[in-house]
Amino acid sequence: MNQRRFDRSCEDLGNVVNLGHANFRVPDQRLATLFYVTGLGLTRDPVMMTSVENMWINVGDSQFHLPTGKPVVAPGLVTGLVVPDLEQLRARLERVGDHLLGTEFSFYENDGAIEATCPWGNRVRCHAPDEERFGATILGMAYNEFEIPRGRAGGIARFYAEVMGALVEVETVGDDRCARIVVGDRQYLYFQEKAAPAPACAEHHIQIYIANFSGPYHALQKAGLSLEESSRHQYRFLTIPDLDTRETLFTLDHEVRSMTHPMYGRPLVNRDATQTTRDYRAGHDFQAWKR
Repeated sequence: MNQRRFDRSCEDLGNVVNLGHANFRVPDQRLATLFYVTGLGLTRDPVMMTSVENMWINVGDSQFHLPTGKPVVAPGLVTGLVVPDLEQLRARLERVGDHLLGTEFSFYENDGAIEATCPWGNRVRCHAPDEERFGATILGMAYNEFEIPRGRAGGIARFYAEVMGALVEVETVGDDRCARIVVGDRQYLYFQEKAAPAPACAEHHIQIYIANFSGPYHALQKAGLSLEESSRHQYRFLTIPDLDTRETLFTLDHEVRSMTHPMYGRPLVNRDATQTTRDYRAGHDFQAWKR
């Protein structure tokens, strides 16, 4: 019997199974709603954080967490999203422009993507669905891309491989290298070397779910890192060290959760942002986030 042969390694995830959320403080939930919900077409979580002290924004099976407070801006970070339709995205961003005058808001198109800047200066790069690059994802958080000093991509990749158990790859991009870390199904952290990178932001954090929860915990302790003992299901660390010299290669607050965390796999509501009262279609309220 003839059987089709598959490259099984294409489905490997490593120990990090999901990029759960990225966290930024924002001072004004009205402006945040205009940018993330009305402009980008994402969905405020209808169940959690429904008051004014925080807002959770659903994007596929990931989220932005936007607690209210002094704004946190990470100038060397771009968050990559997959959105269903770039033309509709462009129209929404044009419509919110007048409401965001006097802020850092802007957007432009480059290399087949739309890069938008939030009212406080954080950047979001939006891509159309692309099966080769993003798999079956129609709506989701595909990557976080960080600028790092030259010569550090290899050490960062080694840290994630040996300590966190992630799948990693180091690619050469022009004169510099980029460490690509797999943190979910077609989800990545990119650490891109730059001649003059923007400074890291210690107040921003990302959250990941991992399968082997205790192994990285003990490896982080062995590497001499300071850990926050958040709960039974979660711990946090702030720095990525060189495993030989203990020199800090990059500062990034990691919120690490187990797959037994009560919120792992929680279904997230994603709306169809094309729905309006003028041309409403019954049964089309919700947007699938995978094909």
